[in-house]
Amino acid sequence: MKIRLLYSILVLLIISACSMPEGPVPLSGEAPEAEGWDAEVLISELEHPWSVAWLPEGDNNMLITERPGRLRIVERGQLQPRTISGLPDMYVSGQGGLLDVSLHPNFEVNRRVYLTYATGDEDANRTTVGMGELHEYELQNFREIFRVSDDKSDDQHFGSRILWVSENKFLLSLADGGNYVRFDGGWIREQAQNPETHLGKVLKLTDEGEPAEDGPFLEDENALPEIWTTGHRNIQGLALDPESGRVWANEHGSRGGDELNLLKPGANYGWPEVTYSREYHYTRISDETSKPGMEDPKVVWTPAQAPSGLAFYTDSRFPDWQGDLFSGGLVGEQVRRIILDGETVTGEESITLGRRVRDVRQGPSGYLYVLTDHENGELIRIIPSY
Repeated sequence: MKIRLLYSILVLLIISACSMPEGPVPLSGEAPEAEGWDAEVLISELEHPWSVAWLPEGDNNMLITERPGRLRIVERGQLQPRTISGLPDMYVSGQGGLLDVSLHPNFEVNRRVYLTYATGDEDANRTTVGMGELHEYELQNFREIFRVSDDKSDDQHFGSRILWVSENKFLLSLADGGNYVRFDGGWIREQAQNPETHLGKVLKLTDEGEPAEDGPFLEDENALPEIWTTGHRNIQGLALDPESGRVWANEHGSRGGDELNLLKPGANYGWPEVTYSREYHYTRISDETSKPGMEDPKVVWTPAQAPSGLAFYTDSRFPDWQGDLFSGGLVGEQVRRIILDGETVTGEESITLGRRVRDVRQGPSGYLYVLTDHENGELIRIIPSY
């Protein structure tokens, strides 16, 4: 009898620990399929592509990063066999390698290409930003302009995306360092709440990698001056609404609890003190899903989407999609249309591709483009079906 009672108590404790946390944000699950679109594969045979950036010549000329450390160039719609030279040494393992690529807003004059990538080794690594000048098939004068303040171990959670918010300033998303990784006597994820480290933050930097002069923590002697927002797990999508100036971000949760956030300077987004996520061994990470002084997400995806690239759509090729966000999903194998009314999410739709989606971008001519994360990754264009 005692054994049965103890077993029943244990089952109740497990159910309680594993139940979905309640909070002010409804959990988003399945969404109806979007209509009026079709997909065409433009390029294949990309090895775990991570990011795409267009060159000034139009839709058919672009740079694509491959996580193993290659920068590829597409000319007149054709993937060139020759890769771009002049790249730095990188730490390529797990989630580390060559990540984001972004062109300076004044690229046509200065030819600057910015890259985010992992450097170091298994025991001491970090996210790094560098830039070089693109001439033909070479990045010339490449130099590191920023690196995360603290080294970490393991090969998880580097972030990272670059989002230009003015002619000479960009936001940089940085992840919390990993799961079950020890740091300074605790879990490394706890550093997302520490304003004296870059881990789990979004930064605002100049095009030389220095703190922007309008950062919200410039006068705080207990915080790094380049910090823009805190309390993030692993942002891999940043998008700007060019009319309102709103900045949106999607970030990975842990076994559910993925988030879409509206970023505000100086705001704290809670991780890991406030979260809908669970540990990978199923227990809750925190009993709190909301707390005064911390921002609530706009969307919580549970089950996990594993959100990746994020795009704000502005073109008339899909008139009904104007002003909406498009979020890639690695686990969801889809792009999720997030329907907006200003700062309010009013609905969602799915563009199901059946492939792990790593990046989503709006191209120069107004089509949506998707990179899929496989050993034989693809560049896919989303076009109207009517």
